Amino acid sequence: MKGVATTSMAKHRTRTAGVGVALMLVLSLVSFGARAQEFHCSVTINSQKLQTTTQGYDSGDKKVFENMKQAIEDLVNGRKWTNMTFEPVEQLDCSIALILSTRSSATEFGGQLQVQLRRPVYNSSYSSGIFNYLESNNFTFTFNESQPLDFDINNFYGNLSSAIGYYCYIMLGIYMDSYAMGAGEPYYALAQQVQQSAENSGFAGWRSSDGQKSRYWFMENHTNSAYEDLHSVYYKYHRLGLDMMTKDQQQARQNIIEALQDLQKVHKKRTNLLSVQQFVDVKIQELVSIFTPAPPQEQKQVYDVIHEVSPINVVKLKNFNTK
Repeated sequence: MKGVATTSMAKHRTRTAGVGVALMLVLSLVSFGARAQEFHCSVTINSQKLQTTTQGYDSGDKKVFENMKQAIEDLVNGRKWTNMTFEPVEQLDCSIALILSTRSSATEFGGQLQVQLRRPVYNSSYSSGIFNYLESNNFTFTFNESQPLDFDINNFYGNLSSAIGYYCYIMLGIYMDSYAMGAGEPYYALAQQVQQSAENSGFAGWRSSDGQKSRYWFMENHTNSAYEDLHSVYYKYHRLGLDMMTKDQQQARQNIIEALQDLQKVHKKRTNLLSVQQFVDVKIQELVSIFTPAPPQEQKQVYDVIHEVSPINVVKLKNFNTK
């Protein structure tokens, strides 16, 4: 396999070679005592836009962004989010970025929140992007650097901590789904609890009426039984697809095509679903790498699915043989 396989996936590493088996043990709830938290998350606070507006701040105020970064990292990396045991190599590799554009007071901020999650591929050095979501530019929150970020799944303590907690459960759901069929469902349900606790907070993004990109809809897509094929999409694409690339490329590609066809089933039930668009957006370049050297009939199958579920991304498959 060229592209993804011949470069990134050709080398074998102990770290990723054991991840598939280890996660199966984790999912069976075999526990030998806590070794590590679930997340290895890096946080970035981008305050550059604040410097180009009339909302200037003293140079000393930059300390607040360092404290903000540390507070988010402490919440994500320091908290125990599940009752399972994670080895350090099994931790979820993710990143969170805050792109700030407004600061209306010493403690009131606004901007965009971006969350990214990567998953190691079995028996390789390649990590596959599995979630990459940039919210609309209406994320507002309060941050007091003299106070830690408090989070409780059933209580709303603040928009920042609730949003971070929500995405941690979403990431856990997607990650677990990619290793075992339906294993992420409990974590989507926990994300739903966070959403329900926050929906009456007055902050945008938690209600169904807050637009198609609201947190409500991404959670709803993964808890609505009408879209249950979403869970098999993650599993077939990653566990039966990418993880099999070094063993049987042809079968792995076929399993990825089946995952895309499951995605197509979800799309037929409701067009322009947020979760479907997010999946295609994060996977489209990877699909190009995987299927550029594939037989024409496989290229056409991929093209037909993308053409239906995400026409805007079809241009990226322009070199595929679709006849």
